[in-house]
Amino acid sequence: MSSHPPSPRTNSVVAVLAFAGIVVSLMQTLVIPIVPELPRLLDAPASDTAWAVTATLLAAAVATPVMGRLGDMYGKRRMLLVSVVLLVSGSVVCALSDSLVPMIVGRVLQGLASGVIPLGISIMRDELPAERLGSATALMSASLGIGGALGLPAAALIADNFDWHVLFWTSAGMGVVALGCVLLVVPESKVRTGGRFDLVGGMGMAAGLVCLLLGISKGADWGWTSGTTLGLFAAAVVILPAWGWWELRTDQPLVDLRTTARRQVLVTNLASIAVGFAMFAMSLVIPQLLQLPSRTGYGLGKSMLVAGLCMAPSGLVMMATAPVSAAISRAKGPKATLMIGVLIVAAGYSLNIVLMSEVWHFILVACVIGAGVGFGYGSMPALIMSAVPASETAAANSLNTLMRSLGTSMASAVAGVILAQMTTDLGGYALPSENAFKVVLAVGAGAALLAFVVASFIPRQTVTVGGEPVAEGAAERVGATAKS
Repeated sequence: MSSHPPSPRTNSVVAVLAFAGIVVSLMQTLVIPIVPELPRLLDAPASDTAWAVTATLLAAAVATPVMGRLGDMYGKRRMLLVSVVLLVSGSVVCALSDSLVPMIVGRVLQGLASGVIPLGISIMRDELPAERLGSATALMSASLGIGGALGLPAAALIADNFDWHVLFWTSAGMGVVALGCVLLVVPESKVRTGGRFDLVGGMGMAAGLVCLLLGISKGADWGWTSGTTLGLFAAAVVILPAWGWWELRTDQPLVDLRTTARRQVLVTNLASIAVGFAMFAMSLVIPQLLQLPSRTGYGLGKSMLVAGLCMAPSGLVMMATAPVSAAISRAKGPKATLMIGVLIVAAGYSLNIVLMSEVWHFILVACVIGAGVGFGYGSMPALIMSAVPASETAAANSLNTLMRSLGTSMASAVAGVILAQMTTDLGGYALPSENAFKVVLAVGAGAALLAFVVASFIPRQTVTVGGEPVAEGAAERVGATAKS
């Protein structure tokens, strides 16, 4: 392994890709400060304005694996540029909107940009020297959480002091900066699979994921036993197995399910669902506890801006843990890093159950959980990339990102049910009780411990191929692919 310091070009590529990832993840929290005001701002019912959030979730779920596959086929940098252009376009549409339909259209376009993070990880695998790959991909993977943590206070600050449209003009401006930096700095990878795009597979996957995620995200509003919710889940149960049948029988599938079924990839993806669940529970609980009225006895009565500022250090901690995560992965393997990370997350939630009466309690807990998430997210690209050939990196990382998103959607649904059912009365208003928040925290800790158990089944990392740890039995497959 080379001991030479990284070249300025390498540092620039890492910085630009990480910045692009943070810009895209900022989009996830951009509308949170104005969600309660959207019915008034857009002159529409609250049940309809909720689609400004739901539409982005659904678009991201569909776009992430599709962009990954297109990147493997036609060029990762090219698809990265397309994704950033979609983000800028969606931001401009939202910035110019004063009604519901253009807002939803803009939010869909923003969601279609979600493939930036897995595409960036894949570019790093193709372009960076082996000694930089671990820390760089850890940072890129963690940018999903970093952007979310830093975006909330920034969005709250803008929403409190400027017209709400400035939120989206800011997003558009940052997208333009990211686009220019990618054009100037990031090279196009020569590693491609070629072939044709699996249109039938893409449509089937989109239909199945939309039915599943729409049922999860809107089930609480529509009723979990309503005909609409049950119908969506039933459709997902029919469509997704049929999609899998098609993918196994087509020559050039959208998702290579045989690669996905490899033990290391499969178990990592299952653990990613639990990690995504555990990470998002923090985002649901801490801001609410900080903002609930102090007369509840457990709320602290702080503003959205203060709540966001309390969450922001967790993003900085995620950034700081990226090189530490990479160092542990090099020494002990990414499996150990993931298992350490989820234990830290579980410890953070357990700490929050007993420390929830002072602002500094929540800052401490957010930093602890952020460190665990940084370790966990930092290890996942290494686990995925060491089990798949370079020509399938973008598609495999995109699927892993989708699994994390599935976990966050499930966390939102489960926490929503708990907080809606366990309430206390405050002046005629039903608010989530203190015990409700403690139950959500306990569920978050349980999800992290479940991720630990699942991760224990990941194969040991025993050899190295091209500077990357490779699972037992995978070295020959990766080597054979490289030769071909």
